[in-house]
Amino acid sequence: MAYWLLKTEPESYSFDDLIREEEAVWDGVTNNWALKFMRSIKKGDRALIYHSGKEKSIAGIAIITSNPYPDPEKGNPSLLVFNLRAEQKLNGKVSLTRIKSDPFFGELLLVRHTRLSILPVEGKYWRKILVMDDA
Repeated sequence: MAYWLLKTEPESYSFDDLIREEEAVWDGVTNNWALKFMRSIKKGDRALIYHSGKEKSIAGIAIITSNPYPDPEKGNPSLLVFNLRAEQKLNGKVSLTRIKSDPFFGELLLVRHTRLSILPVEGKYWRKILVMDDA
């Protein structure tokens, strides 16, 4: 199992929207580097859902429920989507400011490449983020 961070503008699609829908198609990714990461996603992987924009914090955890597949809406086989469902809402204590202030996260891609919409997350970062949410 791998871990990921998926960014979304909460005004467009929030973690609460995912909870309400129960399962959703994650789409709209066009950046080549993010699409490269997306090709590595597998059914059963878990993802942190990060609210970008004004909020800039991790809102919840989702489980990936399908392997990536071509976006049926786009007609371009290089543009991918995958399915996911909400697993757990976080307490909302893990902000980007808090992550950036901790030297432990110096190599986390979220800190180094803040504009990418899909990022891999190493297990050590995943575990620490979950501990930070409980703190």
